[in-house]
Amino acid sequence: MTSGAFLDVQQVTKRFGGFQALSAVSLSIRQGERFGLIGPNGSGKTTLINCISGTLRADGGRIVFAGQDVTTLPAHRRTRLGIARSFQIPKPFVSMTVLDNLLIPLEYSGHERTDGAVEHAMSILTLVGLAPKARVRSGALTQIEMRKLELARAMAAGPKLLVSDEAMAGLSASEVDDILAILFELNQRGITIIMIEHIMRAVMRFSERIAVLDAGEKIAEGQPDAILADPRVERAYLGE
Repeated sequence: MTSGAFLDVQQVTKRFGGFQALSAVSLSIRQGERFGLIGPNGSGKTTLINCISGTLRADGGRIVFAGQDVTTLPAHRRTRLGIARSFQIPKPFVSMTVLDNLLIPLEYSGHERTDGAVEHAMSILTLVGLAPKARVRSGALTQIEMRKLELARAMAAGPKLLVSDEAMAGLSASEVDDILAILFELNQRGITIIMIEHIMRAVMRFSERIAVLDAGEKIAEGQPDAILADPRVERAYLGE
């Protein structure tokens, strides 16, 4: 295990039939870090986070989280250890209220549906700016409100590590700033965050370090300024 790593991804590989989606990818993320993961479409970003969260089982390599080998653990076990993710396309229960959408994952994480659970849910909704919409059906939310609810649902399990998967896709510049403010606040509260995003200004502003994937391989890693200046990154995005 890499010394001081909170999440240690060691030589992870993943194949789909004859297609090599990930080729010995390694990452070492410190506790409390803001880490960016970028790459062109098809680079392997989603496959990697699926392996980290347990949605997919890696074919090779090792994943260690908070000192525990989670490589073979199912997704629900990893969630209870403190790994959570938000999804690019929110899929709330549209006929249920915003509050009820949050109470479901809270119950799953061990909170009985009591006044205390409702209070806890409301505190999360306040954090993401949705408290005024608590009794509104989630199907009536705007796109930005849906993204905030998706983050709130991820937070309901009380994660130590949050993977934010393109939470800003399709949003306006001001809406992007709203999501960034929430992620900064979550990080200030001690949550380690991996941001996967195509909006480069958001990634560069948020991340302390960035890793770049291309065709299933990690081609660069470093601080934002170094990543922007790396010719390998430019080639991956713009071609030869």
